Amino acid sequence: MVASHFIAARVSSETKVRLKALTEQRQLSEWALLKRLLELTLDGAAEPKLGNPGGARRVARVARLYLRLRPDDQLLLAERAAARGMAAATYVSVLVRAHLRHLTPLPKDELVAFRRSIAELGAIGRNLNQIARTVQRGGSASAPRREDVVAKLRVCTGLRDHFKATLLANLRSWQAGHDSPDP
Repeated sequence: MVASHFIAARVSSETKVRLKALTEQRQLSEWALLKRLLELTLDGAAEPKLGNPGGARRVARVARLYLRLRPDDQLLLAERAAARGMAAATYVSVLVRAHLRHLTPLPKDELVAFRRSIAELGAIGRNLNQIARTVQRGGSASAPRREDVVAKLRVCTGLRDHFKATLLANLRSWQAGHDSPDP
């Protein structure tokens, strides 16, 4: 089935903020979440027809999976999910999807920290580009003081080390069974 029609709606700013929070929690785009909500609502309003080939496909997308966990695993799951600000079921869903698709998702806090760090690196890069352009044009650029260069180098080195550590910790956290050291 080819989707060729477009549906639009105006909402309040409060609704938009709530939708944004839900999309981040479920790690979906706004359009994907809205499409799912619309399909769930329409599927719930009427029983799918047996002869409808699209009906079976929609049911498969919203199928539930039940699993049994040992009590200690359930506690670990709850702790891990809470640490990432997710519901336990959402966390399991993200883990399964990451495993099946070979993804390494970043938790929201780490993603925010990366975005801030990227902004800092961008500012440093713009400063260096301004100095380089001035020198290339033959202008007299006041050379940056040694202390400024050393400070910028420290920031870049610190960000690099932070990126490496965060990526490594993120990779390990999605692959590890729990926080206990390996025997």
